[in-house]
Amino acid sequence: MARLRVAIAYDCLYPVNTGGGERVYRRMAELLVERGHHVDYLTRRQWEGEAPHAPFRIVPVWTGTIYDDTGGRLTRAAVGFARALFAHLRRHRGEYDLVIVSALPVLNVFGAWAALLGSRTRIVSDWLEVWSWRKWREYSGALVGSVAFLLQFAGLRMADDMTVNSAFTGARVRRYRRRSRPLVLGLLDLAGTPGNAGTVPVDPGLALFAGRHIPDKQLTKLPAALAFVRRSRGDVRLVIAGSGPETPRLRDAVTASGVGDAVVIAGRVDDAELDRLMASAAVLVNPSRREGFGLVVAEAAAGGTPSVVVAGQDNAAAELVHDGVNGFIARSASAADLGSAILAALDGGEALRESTLDWFARARETQNLGRSVDELLARYDASRAR
Repeated sequence: MARLRVAIAYDCLYPVNTGGGERVYRRMAELLVERGHHVDYLTRRQWEGEAPHAPFRIVPVWTGTIYDDTGGRLTRAAVGFARALFAHLRRHRGEYDLVIVSALPVLNVFGAWAALLGSRTRIVSDWLEVWSWRKWREYSGALVGSVAFLLQFAGLRMADDMTVNSAFTGARVRRYRRRSRPLVLGLLDLAGTPGNAGTVPVDPGLALFAGRHIPDKQLTKLPAALAFVRRSRGDVRLVIAGSGPETPRLRDAVTASGVGDAVVIAGRVDDAELDRLMASAAVLVNPSRREGFGLVVAEAAAGGTPSVVVAGQDNAAAELVHDGVNGFIARSASAADLGSAILAALDGGEALRESTLDWFARARETQNLGRSVDELLARYDASRAR
């Protein structure tokens, strides 16, 4: 294959931002460079001085804040970045063979499509999530949510190809664009290699949550679930890593449930401490009702730590958990359902940890981003051969 000129467009950049999406796009950029292609990463400026070091070219096209005080994305930021992306691609029209654009937010797709309309550049839109009309209305209100759903519906028809983070999201895409064939990205290699926990001893009474403190994570459900667990196992403790707008409500829930002596709200921790916590925890608990993939589940499994997640129509993380194999899926985030699933994971002991590690090792062989990038490039070649 000839050397391609590729642009990846997303308003966040790892490691300045540490979410799953930015990790996916950075690794995708690295893999493309490893395969001999030139990559520009189009993003927003969030740093002073020089851009962070990377094997690809980082191109800041916009500067601004993208989140409000509740952790939700700002509409004005979505518009601002999409306009800046349009302007950059319009100025450099004809310089890129392939543009991979994040559909979070969806206006990015509109900006790229408008700038490149009529050119030979192939556009791939990547969908971290695809929401139903009801979910959009719940998230943004009746008017804005309805408009956002219609924009999503239109955006699904604008790119030449699509990628998604899970089979769950792929099914959502096909619901709204029936003849599409979205490529499901394999992402398990982002979690590391099997057995990466090293020699950290496991604490049989430690449960862990790690992530942003936002409403969709349902963190305030955890204290009541812990109280339920401690009626059977009084040695169980909970460490909650991360921070966000829900932290004050979380503290109130801890007090109301009477488990203050068994909960540590650790705040944001560095990578080394998070790795230690992940390796020593007996179970990772992620009660989120919305996940586009659930990378934290894979990160836990890489070291043999099973996970508890909650079933939900917007929770793709449930795809990664198989009851009794690498954790358990709670029917709901109620204290009894979530607490019972945590107890089951704790009772699984060493046998469940071995099973979890075995699951990760097998799944990682086929569900990795390197294979997905090769498939994406093969699709590009096929499109040019027509």
